[in-house]
Amino acid sequence: MIDAKDVTISDSEWEVMRAIWTLKRVTSRQLIEAMASARKWSESTTKTLLHRLITKKAVTRVGSGRPFEYEPAVDERDSMGKAAVNLFDHMCAMRAGDALAAVIKSRDLSQDDIKNLQALLAEKAKTAPTQVKCNCLPEEMMADAGCGCD
Repeated sequence: MIDAKDVTISDSEWEVMRAIWTLKRVTSRQLIEAMASARKWSESTTKTLLHRLITKKAVTRVGSGRPFEYEPAVDERDSMGKAAVNLFDHMCAMRAGDALAAVIKSRDLSQDDIKNLQALLAEKAKTAPTQVKCNCLPEEMMADAGCGCD
């Protein structure tokens, strides 16, 4: 597997990757049928997205005979984590807690998920600042502009 941080996946490519991660190894025909059923996508759309993922090295072709088979070259959990961190990197650091709360409210979580999150938050609380600083602008500009995040 290659490092997920080296691969940027578009929204449509995520849909194809989800199918490949779920199926583990798939022929192009199986993938085309899966995406037609799940997303009503045409054969050419699925083929185009598969080709992009191969070019990005997110998917690899395995075997030498036909039909060609494809499998993920990036780990699903690593890719999800990278995408989440990337999204939060584009937000004001002061708003990360609000955004995380909104995500948690909108998702179904298992009892184990909740226990893991509680343990992680309890550990994080030991060293958490009273308030997270705004990171929207360089610090020297913040004094003049004032933070609009308050």
